[in-house]
Amino acid sequence: MGLTTPPRKKGSVTETRTDSQPLLSTLGEDGDSDSAPELMMTRGESRKDLSDRTPSSSARSLRIASWNVRTLYEAGKCVQATREMQRYRLDILGVSETHWIQSGQKKLRSGELVLFSGKEEGIHEEGVAIILSKRAQRTLRGWEAHGSRLLLASFLSSNRGIKINILQLYAPTNAASEEEKEEFYDQLQRITEKLPRKDVNIIMGDANAKVGSDNISYEEIMGKQGLGVMNDNGERFADFCSLNDLVIGGTIFPHKDIHKVTWVSPDGGTENQIDHICISRKFRRSLQDVRVFRGADIGSDHHLVIATFQLKLKRYSRNPTTKRLKFQVNLLQGNKITDFGITLKNRFQPLEHLDEDMETYWSQVKDSFISTCTEVLGEKDYKHKDWISQESLNRLSERREKKAAVHNSRTRNEKEAAQREYSDAAKEVKRSIKNDKEAFTNELAERAEKAAQGGHMRTLYETTKVLAGKRKNT
Repeated sequence: MGLTTPPRKKGSVTETRTDSQPLLSTLGEDGDSDSAPELMMTRGESRKDLSDRTPSSSARSLRIASWNVRTLYEAGKCVQATREMQRYRLDILGVSETHWIQSGQKKLRSGELVLFSGKEEGIHEEGVAIILSKRAQRTLRGWEAHGSRLLLASFLSSNRGIKINILQLYAPTNAASEEEKEEFYDQLQRITEKLPRKDVNIIMGDANAKVGSDNISYEEIMGKQGLGVMNDNGERFADFCSLNDLVIGGTIFPHKDIHKVTWVSPDGGTENQIDHICISRKFRRSLQDVRVFRGADIGSDHHLVIATFQLKLKRYSRNPTTKRLKFQVNLLQGNKITDFGITLKNRFQPLEHLDEDMETYWSQVKDSFISTCTEVLGEKDYKHKDWISQESLNRLSERREKKAAVHNSRTRNEKEAAQREYSDAAKEVKRSIKNDKEAFTNELAERAEKAAQGGHMRTLYETTKVLAGKRKNT
C-alpha cells in the first residue's frame, strides 16, 4: 500500500465519475493475510459508549456499521479500522473511500476478511469495502463488486431460507453533476430491484444526502429524528428508499444531535448527517438502534455509524476433528533430522510384522508420523504479531484522546486549540507508522537475502510474496 494522503474535504464531499464492472467472487478464493482490541474509556465518551463495548454473556445482537474512513491506501489504516471494529464488537463494517483500485478480497493478519471494489485502474480515489469478522466470514454466501461506488455481499441468517443482503455505497456529492448522480442512482436501482423481497436487504454507506427531520410525504420510510434540512441529494435518496420500501434508520431513533452527526467539516463549523443505514420496511422491527459513535478514531472527518439488529447470522459449530495440524518443519536441520529419523524408525518397527488390512495399516502409519512430529518438532505456533510498533499504538491512543478533547470543548478558542493538537497528533501517528512500515520492509528484505544465500527457497518464496504485497501486506 502507498503512503499518499488524500485531499481534505472542504464544505462538502467531492468525488469523480464512477466506473462499474460486475464481478462475482466466493469465499473459496485465496486471500491475503492486522491487532488486539483495546478496551478503554477516553475523555468525552459517554457511559453508553463504554457499555456498548462490554461483552455480554447472552447471545448478542448483530452489529453492523458504516464508516467513511477517507482512505485505506495509507499504511496502517487497515490495522486502525480492525482495532476499532474489535473495540465496538462489530460483525460487519462497511467502508467508503478506500482509495483501493481493482476488486478482490484480502485476508488480514488479525483474521478479518476484506471484500473490496474500486476503479480498475488510474487514480487512487473512491472505492468501497466490507470488512467481515471471523464470525461473519463463515456465513458469507457470495459477493459482487460494482465499480468504485457499490459493493454487494450476501450472508446466511439463522432463519432458514432468508438471507441478509448488504449493499455498501459511496454516492456522489450534492455538488456533483446531474449526469453523475443519475448514473449512480440508475446503477443503484438496477442492483436493488434484483434483491429478493423476502430477504433482509440493508443499504448503507456515505450517501452524501441530508434527509432532514421533515418527513412529510415520506412518513412510511423515515421518522422525524433526522438532522438538518433535506437537500437535493437527500430528496433523491429518500425517493429511492420510498421506491424500494426501505426505512432510513438514522431518522427513527431519538438521540442527541451529537449522536446523529456523521460528518464534520475540517474547520469544525459545519456538521451534517450524510451517512445512512437503511433496512427493508418489512423487517423494520428487527432494527433496534442506529447511532453515531464519536469515540472511534481513524483520522477521518466522518464518524462511525452503528446499527444493532435482532437478526442473527447462521450459526456454525466448529468441529475440532477437522483441524489441520501443522508442525515446525523448519527445525529439520542438523541433529533434529537425526532425532526425527530415529524416533520414526522406532515407531515403525512394531508395524513390520503386522498382518492387517490396508486401512488399518495406513491409520497406524499416519499416527506414527503425527506422534513423531508432535514429540520432536512440536506444533506450529500461530501467535499474531503486527508490524506496527507499540510506540505507534500508543500514539493512536493519544490521538483518540485528542479527538475526545475536541468534542469536549466548550468555547470556540478551546475547540480550535484542541483541533490543532489533534492535527499534530495525527501527523505524529502517520510519521510513526511510516517508519514502522519502512523498518518492516527492510527486515523482510534482509530475511529474503539471507534465505537466498542459504538456499532456503521456501522462506525466500514466502518473504518475496509479502514484499510484493500479495500476502499479509496490510
